[in-house]
Parts: sequence; structure tokens; C-alpha cells
Amino acid sequence: MYYGTIKKTDIANGSGVRVSLFVSGCTHHCRGCFQPETWDFKYGVPYTKATEQEILTALNHDYIKGLTLLGGEPFEPENQKELVKLLRHVREHLPQKDVWCYTGYTYETDLIEDSRARCEVTDEMLSMIDVLIDGEFREEEKDISLHFRGSRNQRLIDLPKTKQQNKIILLEI
Repeated sequence: MYYGTIKKTDIANGSGVRVSLFVSGCTHHCRGCFQPETWDFKYGVPYTKATEQEILTALNHDYIKGLTLLGGEPFEPENQKELVKLLRHVREHLPQKDVWCYTGYTYETDLIEDSRARCEVTDEMLSMIDVLIDGEFREEEKDISLHFRGSRNQRLIDLPKTKQQNKIILLEI
């Protein structure tokens, strides 16, 4: 897996001050994407054990609320296989931190049903995410007044409550 950047004090991609990892590789190719360079799976630099340690160290501050995964596309299967390892470490060593994840895939049709996004670690990865922002960016639905998303079709899903109630529960802001 490659990544474009790590933001260690991000306030735009989730609530509170966050550490954000922008992964590389995306097959959605949304018109109007704000980072089309991240479509390339080899954009940026290779993700290594040192990268993971850098993220864990950055997260280990009281003023950091949590981790955000975005890109590119975190739920491309090749990215999931690395990201699930990072999430395991976050949950084990920093359980008080929340995890947000942006994806162009749709929760009901692409992530919990059979699709090209699903792989052997998808369910585990979903189990470690608190807020999932799902749906492709749609330029015709762009709305800069929305909190933490770019277009009206995208949803902020409270994943623990969604799983508990077995229906989509949107995050209340």
C-alpha cells in the first residue's frame, strides 16, 4: 500500500483534532474529486511499519480525538489488508480514540453485500470503525455547507449503532 500524506492535526475530516491517513489507490474516479492524484495505487510513498508507528505515536496525545482514513479509497481490497492491521493496533493500544473512514463505496450494497470491495478483512475493518462516510462524491450534489462530506448523497453513518439496530443510523452532529 502507498499513501499520499499523514496529517497529524487535522480538523477538517472528522470531529475534534485528528490524525488523518490519505491512502493511495481508488477505482471510483469521481468527477470533481479533490485529489485525483490519489487514484494511482503507487502515488506517494510506501506504507511501512515505520509509517504505522508514526501514526500510532501521533495518535498518542490527549488532544487527539482519533484517526481518520481517507484517500484514495481505504476500502479498495489491497488497502484494507494493510489498514486492518493499523486498526487492530489502534484498538489494542489506544481504545479511547475513535476511527472515522471515508469511502466511495456504499455501506449496504458494497461493504456488507458481495461486491468488488469485499475481501477477507472487510467485516473486521468495519467492526473497528466508529463513523463511516459513504458514497461517491457527486459533483452535481456538491454542497460546501455540509459537515465532513462533500456531496449531499454522502452519509455519516454511526457504525456501532447501525450494527446494533440492524438499520442505518446517521451520526448526529
